[in-house]
Amino acid sequence: MTKPGNELLFLALGGSGEIGMNVNLYGTQGKWLMVDLGLTFADPQFPGIDVILPDLDFIEKRAKDLVGLVITHGHEDHIGAIPYLAADLGVPIYATPFTAGLIRGKLEEEGLARKVPLHVIPVGGAMQLGPFGVQFVPLAHSIPEANGLFIQTKFGNVFHSGDWKLDPQPLVGQPANPDLIRSIGDKGITALVCDSTNVFNEKASGSEADVREGLMDVVGKAKGRVMVTSFASNAARVQTLGEVAVATGRKVCVAGRSLDRILKVARATGYMKGFPETLDFDSAMRVPPSELLIIATGGQGEDRAALARVATNSHQIKLSQGDTVIFSSRQIPGNEVAVGRIQNRLAQKGVHLVTDREAFVHVSGHPGRPELQQMYEWIRPEIIVPVHGEMRHLAEHARFAVDNGIAKGVVQTNGTMLRLAPNGPALVGHEKVGRLVLDGDVILPADGAALNERRRIAQNGIITIAIALNKQGGIVGEPGVTIQGMPVEEDRDDFLVEMRGAVQEAARNGQRDAARLNEKIRLSVRRAASDWTGKKPVVDVSVIRV
Repeated sequence: MTKPGNELLFLALGGSGEIGMNVNLYGTQGKWLMVDLGLTFADPQFPGIDVILPDLDFIEKRAKDLVGLVITHGHEDHIGAIPYLAADLGVPIYATPFTAGLIRGKLEEEGLARKVPLHVIPVGGAMQLGPFGVQFVPLAHSIPEANGLFIQTKFGNVFHSGDWKLDPQPLVGQPANPDLIRSIGDKGITALVCDSTNVFNEKASGSEADVREGLMDVVGKAKGRVMVTSFASNAARVQTLGEVAVATGRKVCVAGRSLDRILKVARATGYMKGFPETLDFDSAMRVPPSELLIIATGGQGEDRAALARVATNSHQIKLSQGDTVIFSSRQIPGNEVAVGRIQNRLAQKGVHLVTDREAFVHVSGHPGRPELQQMYEWIRPEIIVPVHGEMRHLAEHARFAVDNGIAKGVVQTNGTMLRLAPNGPALVGHEKVGRLVLDGDVILPADGAALNERRRIAQNGIITIAIALNKQGGIVGEPGVTIQGMPVEEDRDDFLVEMRGAVQEAARNGQRDAARLNEKIRLSVRRAASDWTGKKPVVDVSVIRV
């Protein structure tokens, strides 16, 4: 497909079939609109990689038809890829003040502040971007200024929910306005493109105000230092913790650069102005333990975050017997081992651990079933398009919505091109999607040669061979053999002797063709190593003619 015609199209480049890395496109009358540009975090199948980015090849080829990038809110899975990919798109970004502040900081860090236009739109504001009318609609979430988007086109209207929940007391940011959302539904909604994260939850997610009471109880009973770890971007939770500290007579210390950044942007945009003054690390450690509350990053087990460094005694903040650590966040699936490792280290110190299994210290920022049902009633869409979920979430959300009166449900995933109107939903085709990795300062394909080689080395080890041959093809001296990651341990010397023998045997006949000789040595060494260890290492051969 080259250009959208007299129709309304939807295409997810990320965030459908997964939780994270949200990127969505709407197309009509020859133009495209992008909503969000997020990242996700790497797991062990990406050795040496922290950040995974969406492959925007589809829209990069059509960048001249892209009218803008609109951001729903400031979480990393919605804005994290902006400093790496937005400049190549060459279009303006539109966001409300708090979100724009977070984006501006990212662009400045990368030296892109003057290269990427960033337009600040008032909370509840609207604009016309080519054939798209876009209105920001405030919704509650775990960060200030979470927005749904009311997108109007000649061929149909969409309500794009972003991340949301129904919370009458979100503490930071605005709750949903039922009258406003009903009035949007009154204008006729072709499709509700909606968050699916908690579709299996039978209960509503709960209010941040209720978490405050739960935290007040746990912190009030604690005797020593209290450290609370949560997502840095959960500004509502950070505000709650500030209030809890004041109410329980504790001073506040913040540990984590991302927390510092959130506080700075929140205060600059009018939020969290009542948050108590924070102590530096040295001052915090001089405060009597029963009078200190520390807010820290690292609740998902991140190696370089503050909590992990505290657990390994490599941070200025120290915890000991009788102190308490509260995990005020949901553990992301896949992080269990990393989190468990940190919890075990803290337990060895005699630290008391509190999670959401022991006390009411966390609520989700995403809608459970009662909240989804309420949104359906307000918006009354013709079609439900579940996003922001793994395939099981998307399929269940489509089924649940249809069971609750929505006429049509469609299960799509990244790369599925849908026509929402006219006569939708209809499958138009499948477009290229994929993942990129940020490897140091370089962006690479996630399934490219570099990562595949690294995986092979990580799994099987590497053997490096250097051999010198004279003009007649005879071996000069002894071959050099270096091994890394091979399971030989105390047999290392014997293993090296056998590998040198394999090199000498392969080179004995004086093969004149360099490429063939390299390959012959490589195969001979790998075969010998496999016979010895059962592993098939990467073998790198250098032949020097002297």
